[in-house]
Formats: sequence, C-alpha cells, structure tokens
Amino acid sequence: MRLSGLLTALLIPASLGAQVSVQCNCDPARPETMKQRQCSLCNEAEKQPAGIPHFVLKDINPRKPNRWLVLPRNHKEGAHPLHEMSQEDRTALWTAAIHKAKELFGDDWALAYNGDRVRTQCHTHIHIGRFIKEIEMDNFVVVDGPSDIPVPEQGGVWVHPVNGKLHVHTGEELVETVLLR
Repeated sequence: MRLSGLLTALLIPASLGAQVSVQCNCDPARPETMKQRQCSLCNEAEKQPAGIPHFVLKDINPRKPNRWLVLPRNHKEGAHPLHEMSQEDRTALWTAAIHKAKELFGDDWALAYNGDRVRTQCHTHIHIGRFIKEIEMDNFVVVDGPSDIPVPEQGGVWVHPVNGKLHVHTGEELVETVLLR
C-alpha cells in the first residue's frame, strides 16, 4: 500500500504537465452556474449555516476513502485561492484542519492544498489525511503553528507535524498525493 502511494506521488505530477486551472463561474445568484462539477464544493458551502467560519466534509471520491476536507463557509466570485484569504481566516482554516487531522489520525496526519493549476474545484479546500512518511522531502520550512504557515501565490502546500513543530512543503502543484488514499 505504501509503495503504491509513493509511486502515485512520483508519477502523477509528471503526467499533469501544463494542465490549466478550472474555470470558476460559480454564482449562487445564478443557479444554473452552480450545477457545474467545479462548483460542487461551493454548493456544499451554501448548504452550511451562515454564521460558521468553516466546515468539514468527508471526501466523496471513492478512490479516497480515508480523506476529509476542511473548507471556509464564505466564498466569493471566481476561484478562491488560499493566498487571497486574510491571514486571520487562513490561520483559522489551518487551525481547524489541524484539529480535525489530530482527531482522525493522531500524530500521523498531513494537510494538503493543491496548486491552482491542478485544482478541480473552485471553492478553497484543504485535504486532510494520513501522512505517507516515506514521501518526506528536504524542501521544507519548520514553523511553530498555523499562523506561521507560508502560503505561496503559486503552487500547492503540504503540512505535517514533526517534534511539536510543523514541516511546510511548497513548490509543487499536486500535493495531495502525500496523503494515504
């Protein structure tokens, strides 16, 4: 199982090459736009109570039975890149994701936010899953907590715990492959 995950993590990014980002025309005021596949998480956000800052969903992809998503309740027109959220909102989202990850996986968790070029959904979401430890790489920064997680304007980011700190990896587009399916 681990070898399969490692191969997936190595092979899929190479096959994506110059894939472009998804077109985000999701507009709750225009219901026909919300029927598009890339708007399905926007639809889920619309179903949530207005006063909550974020919510958690089980990933419905049958090939990812051990994955969860944390999403902000609010959304805006167009794509919703993480780097356009306020520092306060990003910190709250990362904090919620870490809390849920610990609840689900103890210390064996990781979080992944795919880059814009490979995202298939318009609504911001962070993947939560069990970390495939064999995938650990040398390109990371160590931070103390969620408020210190850097968010690049391009590319994805993945985060996992190490000795009471967080390793934050950037520089790749498809990063959810560090999570056990």
